[in-house]
Amino acid sequence: MLKRLLYIQRYLKHLTNSERHYDAGSEQKAPRALEPIPTSINDIENRLRTEFDRCEDIVLRKFKIGGDSSYHTLVVYFDGLVDKEILTSTVINPLMIQAREIIRDIPLNRRSAYEIIKESLLSNCEVESSKDYRFVIERMLTGDSILFVEGLDEAFVTCSRGWEARGVEEPDTEATVRGSREGFTECIRNNTAMIRRRIRNPKLKMEPFILGRQTNTKIIISYIEGIAHQEVVEEVRARIKRIDNDAILESGQLEELINDAPLSLFPTVGNSEKPDKVAAKMLEGRVAILCDGTPFVLTVPYLFVEAFQASEDYYSSSYSSSMIRVFRFIAFLFSIFLPAGYVALITFHRDVIPFELLVTVAAAREGLPFSSFTEAFIMGLIFELLREAGVRMPRPIGQAVSIVGALVLGEATIRAGIAGAPMIIVTAMTAICSFIVPPLNGFMPIVRLTALVCANILGFMGIVIFGAFGVVHLCSLRTFGVPYLFPFAPLHGDDLKDSLVRVPIWAMLTRPALLRSEAKQNKFRIKLHHQKRDSQ
Repeated sequence: MLKRLLYIQRYLKHLTNSERHYDAGSEQKAPRALEPIPTSINDIENRLRTEFDRCEDIVLRKFKIGGDSSYHTLVVYFDGLVDKEILTSTVINPLMIQAREIIRDIPLNRRSAYEIIKESLLSNCEVESSKDYRFVIERMLTGDSILFVEGLDEAFVTCSRGWEARGVEEPDTEATVRGSREGFTECIRNNTAMIRRRIRNPKLKMEPFILGRQTNTKIIISYIEGIAHQEVVEEVRARIKRIDNDAILESGQLEELINDAPLSLFPTVGNSEKPDKVAAKMLEGRVAILCDGTPFVLTVPYLFVEAFQASEDYYSSSYSSSMIRVFRFIAFLFSIFLPAGYVALITFHRDVIPFELLVTVAAAREGLPFSSFTEAFIMGLIFELLREAGVRMPRPIGQAVSIVGALVLGEATIRAGIAGAPMIIVTAMTAICSFIVPPLNGFMPIVRLTALVCANILGFMGIVIFGAFGVVHLCSLRTFGVPYLFPFAPLHGDDLKDSLVRVPIWAMLTRPALLRSEAKQNKFRIKLHHQKRDSQ
């Protein structure tokens, strides 16, 4: 038992190392041996039918080149992943009909068949040949169609993908008043195209990776060469190469696997559904990580101050944007400390409350059976249940449940003497403030409850101690080598121009110092410590 606890402790210590660096060279897997393709069409067909037994969606189309030649061909694809019109017009029709005249004039042999098919017959926009059986099967599973030819030990991979996909819509999680209304979709190729439309630069790089032993999910890291810091790019590349899971179904799983501090409540990896927002972050020097099958794109490094910024802040006046950012920060503090402050005032510091207000609060709390802490805990629990019900229910019903539930429960709670009117007001204000900063909503209930417990034990002293520990923890976090509280800790005056206040666009002359690729312009160096893997 003791050995098991020591192992768990060592494992958690390894995970929580916020300055870890993975040695990319040590993660290179041994090259896979080439698996040859049979030259006989019958052998290939039997092998495919055996390997994909009880797979109703696989289609094997067998025919002859030119309709009457001795060269048999086999087209294999998955129904639902392929656009049949593209496949018919660019592969099957040229080989069956247009090839008749070519066969009549040129006698086919093994070499001439390969050259004629690839260079003269296949009119598909993307044609690739391979001698590796496993490679062509993997491409078929991604939606490509495969062409096998009798006597050839090579197969042709043609692009004919055409599955159903959701169109480009306005994202629900990041509504804007002014700015682009486009949002990412579940198709990774559409997402890369939306980024490419905004950054028309040959230095915009998109490196592909395949993750998941069972799912083979496509991952793309995107950055602008010359703007993104090379050490950050290498760190992202190394962390992704180290992932060895059965499945990657959503970018949230990927976020958890590359996170600097997995045990911390604060997010160190950003996410967004808006192409303009991701493009703007890349222009500052960040790296975007796209995952096939999800509209959420990750961005790293992610700073704490980004939670209080919105894309439309840069499309409106700098004065109004700065004021709204300050309001967001105040709302964040209220959403965490308002219930705790109320409990501290009622329990420990009543002499601070003005006499008239104290009389009103005392009258509202007269006859209540619970303490202020229990009252705040019950109302916080009810609010979280209502919020979860509103999110999980269908949209029209969810809105009605949230509004009607809040009104009915609030009024019934006061009439039943379970909670007072001041607590209802505090809970409502906390709820409104928590909705203003969506990126931090995930951990707010836990932090709010912890602050509430501290306030119930030590009053304002407990809140101050809790806040001090929180600031120390934030200062200790790093996101891909960058301090999480930058530009406040360490303080960098030049980068305060786009923090809690925003100066006019014409005054933003430089990118964030820690994200610049030029080493000479970096006053603070990115710290990435190389960490060797445990030999065990």
